[in-house]
Amino acid sequence: MAPANGSLNAIESFLSQKRIAMVGISHERHHISTQLFEELSRQGYEVLPVNPNVPEILGQRCFARVQDIQPAPDAALLLTSPAVTNSVVRDCAEAGITRIWMFRGGGQGSVSAEAVEFCREHGIELVPGECPLMFLPPVRHVHRVHRFFSKITGHYPRRLKIESPTT
Repeated sequence: MAPANGSLNAIESFLSQKRIAMVGISHERHHISTQLFEELSRQGYEVLPVNPNVPEILGQRCFARVQDIQPAPDAALLLTSPAVTNSVVRDCAEAGITRIWMFRGGGQGSVSAEAVEFCREHGIELVPGECPLMFLPPVRHVHRVHRFFSKITGHYPRRLKIESPTT
């Protein structure tokens, strides 16, 4: 069974996608979501902001729902409250998104047990927790320290062995 915080395989799979919806992004300039948006953009990702209450983020059109993005994004990074996450994972499934990352920088973050179960039941590859800045090279500042402590305490995601079928 995968660790509660997801596998390194799922994290690498998510980060290998280049078109990512960022759901729940804030309009506040110094919010972690805008920092993530800027870093992902700097690293060559096409980041598609989703927030029904904001017409644009950092000069880019903001979508009201993931279903409004055409063609559908390859993945979705959720920065929503757990209650909102429950409906957003359903929106993602409807839009055909098969990779979801529920952000967690501290506390519960976006993670919801109900949403995690929905993703598992619908074959959606999931990272239920963690901050992408711990995995985007180069890992900087506080994220490097956080990653270090995650590793020494045994909370860092592990790579799952993929078993090949026998012939």
